[in-house]
Amino acid sequence: MSDRIPVMIPWLGEAEAQAAADAVRSGWVAQGPRVAEFERAFAERVGAEHGIAVSSCTTALHLALIALGLGPGDEVVVPSLSFIATANAVRYLGAEPVFADVELATGNLTPATVAAVRTPRTRAVLLVHQGGVPADVAAMREACADWGVALVEDAACAIGSTVGGTSVGHGATLAAWSFHPRKVVTTGEGGMVTTDDAEWAARLRRLREHGMNASAAQRHASGKPILESYLEVGYNYRMTDIQAAVGLVQLGKLDAMLERRRELAARYRELLDGVPGLTPVDDPAHGQGNFQSFWVLLSEPYPLGRDALLEALSEAGVSARRGIMAAHLEPAYAGHPAAPLPVTERISRDSLILPLFHTMTEQQQDRVVAVVRERGGASATGARAAAGRGAAG
Repeated sequence: MSDRIPVMIPWLGEAEAQAAADAVRSGWVAQGPRVAEFERAFAERVGAEHGIAVSSCTTALHLALIALGLGPGDEVVVPSLSFIATANAVRYLGAEPVFADVELATGNLTPATVAAVRTPRTRAVLLVHQGGVPADVAAMREACADWGVALVEDAACAIGSTVGGTSVGHGATLAAWSFHPRKVVTTGEGGMVTTDDAEWAARLRRLREHGMNASAAQRHASGKPILESYLEVGYNYRMTDIQAAVGLVQLGKLDAMLERRRELAARYRELLDGVPGLTPVDDPAHGQGNFQSFWVLLSEPYPLGRDALLEALSEAGVSARRGIMAAHLEPAYAGHPAAPLPVTERISRDSLILPLFHTMTEQQQDRVVAVVRERGGASATGARAAAGRGAAG
C-alpha cells in the first residue's frame, strides 16, 4: 500500500547527504577526524569525559565488558526483556548472563529484581534503559556499590532520555549506545561507549582497532613513519568518517527530534485514554524518556491479543511491531537456566510498538488510533473529543 504507515522512519535529509558527500570528497572515509569530532560532541551531550565510537551497540557492550575484565566463571545480571545482543555480549566473554525480571511500569531492572538472582559469582549488572524509558539509575548505582559489583548501562535506545534532570549516561562507569536506523540518532549502523575513565577509554580505542598502539589516523597525521605495535588481541570495531559525518548532523537535530517525539507520544496517550485494557508507556517518576518506541500493554478487557491486534493494524495499512523480546524464550537460550520471569513474559507477550517518527502527521496518528480503539470496542468519538481538547489547549 502506497500510503502504508511505517513503524519508524529516520529523520534524514539533505544536510546528512551533504555531510556524507563531503566526507567522501575529503579522501578520508575510514575512521578519522570526523569520528574524533563525533566522539567529543556525543560525550559532551551525555555528560561523559570520553566517547569511543564503534561499529554497533553490540560491539560497544562487548568492549565495555572487556574493560571490566570479565570472563569464564563470572556472572552478569541482565534483563531477558531486551534485544538479544544484551545477553549475547556477556556470552562473547565466556561469562554467564543471569536473567532478572523487570518492573511492569518501565520494563527495566530494579535493585529488587537484581537481588533476587544475584549470587557470589555476580561481577556486574547490565542495566538497560528499555525503549528509551530511563531506569532508576541512582537506586541501581547505590545497590551495586553495596554489593561490590560493576554497573554497565545499555543505553542503546536512550539518547536524550534524562534521569533526575541529567542525561542518561551522565556519571556512568560505562555506557553503551546505538545509532541503528530505528534509534533517535542514527549513523546507519554504529555505536558508542562513554566513560569518565581515561585509561579505559585509551584501551578501548586500541581494542576497536586490532589492539594497535597507534591508529591509522594518528600515523597519517604524524607526517613521519610510525611502526605500530599490537599490544593485545583486538577487534575490527571501527566507525567510518562517513557515518560520523552523518552522526554530527543528527546530533544537531536531537533537541528538535525529542520535542516532536514527546508531542506525538502525549497525543497518543490523550487519544488512547479510556480504552479499556490498554496501558500506554509513560515517563517514570525519576526521569523523562525520549519515546524511541511507543508501546502499549494489553490486558483484559481489551478483546484482542497482541498478535491479533498486529494483524488488524497490518490489514489497515499500519506497520506495528511486537513488543520487546524475551531472550530466555528464544532458541539461542534454550536450556539456559532462568528464574521465573513473570513480568518479562507478560510484557513480551502482551505489548506492541505503535508507529512514531519525526515526520508523522496527525492524520497518520489518527488512523493508527482508530484501529486500536475500534478493535478494542471503544468508539472513535472519544478519540475525536480528545483531539479536540488537545487543539483547544
